[in-house]
Amino acid sequence: MAQQQMVKEDKSLGDLFAELASDTGTLVRQEVALAQAEITHKATKAGKNIGFLAVGGAVAYTAVLAITAAVILLLAHFIAPWLAALLVGVVFGAVAFFMISSALTELKKTDPMPRETIETIKEDAQWLKKEVG
Repeated sequence: MAQQQMVKEDKSLGDLFAELASDTGTLVRQEVALAQAEITHKATKAGKNIGFLAVGGAVAYTAVLAITAAVILLLAHFIAPWLAALLVGVVFGAVAFFMISSALTELKKTDPMPRETIETIKEDAQWLKKEVG
């Protein structure tokens, strides 16, 4: 233990600064890697929601066309065809609005900022000030 303490005391100021620069470089590289991982995770999550939104919209559009025709033809036996088309259009429009607003609400919840990385960089900056000061 005493020998280890003597080795620390024997280091020159230049050696200490070189070690600090090396450690700081390693720390910066690690923070960049963390930021990349965090941003990639958030982008993947947003991309997944956008994909579901697009595919859901396409499937819904196809289904709406077929169901719309069937429901309008069925209702046309009881009410005027134009009124049947209007009623079906309003109902399907409301359903589409709900689906799209739900997907957009989820997308708005996605925060693109790498918050965890920003916090660790702040902590690292405080640590570095203590080490240098």
